[in-house]
Amino acid sequence: MKAIVLEQSGGSENLKIQEINKPVAKANEVLVAVKAIGINPVDYKMRSADAGLMSMYGVTKNVILGWDIAGVVVEVGSEVTKFAKGDKVFGMVNFPGNGSAYAEFVAAPASQLAKMPDSVSYEEAAVTTLAALTALQVLKTRIKSGDSVLIHAGSGGVGHFAIQIAKSMGAYVITTSSAKNKAFVLGLGADEHIDYRSQKFEEILLDIDFVLDGMGGEILMNSVKVLKAGGEVLSLPSPPPVLAEAQLLADPKNAKVTSLLVASNGEDMETLSEFLQNGTVKPHVSKVFGFDEMPQAHDYIASGRTVGKIAVKLED
Repeated sequence: MKAIVLEQSGGSENLKIQEINKPVAKANEVLVAVKAIGINPVDYKMRSADAGLMSMYGVTKNVILGWDIAGVVVEVGSEVTKFAKGDKVFGMVNFPGNGSAYAEFVAAPASQLAKMPDSVSYEEAAVTTLAALTALQVLKTRIKSGDSVLIHAGSGGVGHFAIQIAKSMGAYVITTSSAKNKAFVLGLGADEHIDYRSQKFEEILLDIDFVLDGMGGEILMNSVKVLKAGGEVLSLPSPPPVLAEAQLLADPKNAKVTSLLVASNGEDMETLSEFLQNGTVKPHVSKVFGFDEMPQAHDYIASGRTVGKIAVKLED
């Protein structure tokens, strides 16, 4: 089979198509013929960082990156009962860890996948994985109907899913983005938009129940300022020392500063499948690349200007 192998850490030019052996499904796995792959910021960050590659793979050379897939089951492990050959499935494979998703075939634990609704394309399903799981795992136990929720970078991958999920939970959603994406985020269901280039959210907002911060740094510190007493800000990118500094700022108002690393979870994928089926969540795929265009896909996501998500499509 064809796979895209990272020959060594560094630039996107190190991603090369190679012929390798097709994996065999273990007893608890299914073998998926991949039709589309979702690309995330963690993909290019991992590609260029020896430390990250070592933590995920134990090596820094000849690695197959990627975690987000949609495709068709072609082989079923002996212990698997929830899927059969021919099922269309999607999921985030072995995150954090070795997903090896940049390939024509992926062996994935059945417990991490869900069936795709017929109403969505492979590309739409493939992107409703890591970013959507992040939004779901952040929000599902932290907000309730009537809460005021601030979502930073609402036009991005996690943000555009978080807006939709928070609205479905009955929250009042405020989001930041550039002015050019105002119509987009309001169309997702946001109640209020703040242009981060011309407005300072910390001078506008007060008594917010929950903030989802995907930016870190000064954005995180200013997010603490707008929390109500007992509120919470969850920062996705911030390291422990920065979180500790922000918590000191939050202590006087008895507020919390937390973080989360998304994890593969089949039950959550089934929830996302239901969301796709009933229209609660509609993924926005802004661009689709070919399998041989993976380096360009990495460069595009690294630009930081992606609206919604991007996907890589494999030819039949």
